[in-house]
Amino acid sequence: MRKRVFVHGYVQGVFFRDSLRRLADRHGVSGWARNRPDGTVEAVFEGRPEEVERLVTFAGEGPRGASVERFEVEDEEPEGLSGFVVR
Repeated sequence: MRKRVFVHGYVQGVFFRDSLRRLADRHGVSGWARNRPDGTVEAVFEGRPEEVERLVTFAGEGPRGASVERFEVEDEEPEGLSGFVVR
């Protein structure tokens, strides 16, 4: 399963991407996360459905210090990514 998320709100400068990386590593989810110039965080998650959904749920809440106003989720075809990187 593969999902792409766009997270809006106070989500940059609060260790959002690193929190995603640590959670992804813990649960065997591959993908990446990056800050976008418009102030959002974009991330891609690939892995087992239950683990990908765990990351999507976390992205909708964010780490302590973040304030997620809204987020969008898109389904995509898996590409066979390996590991999780912060871009």
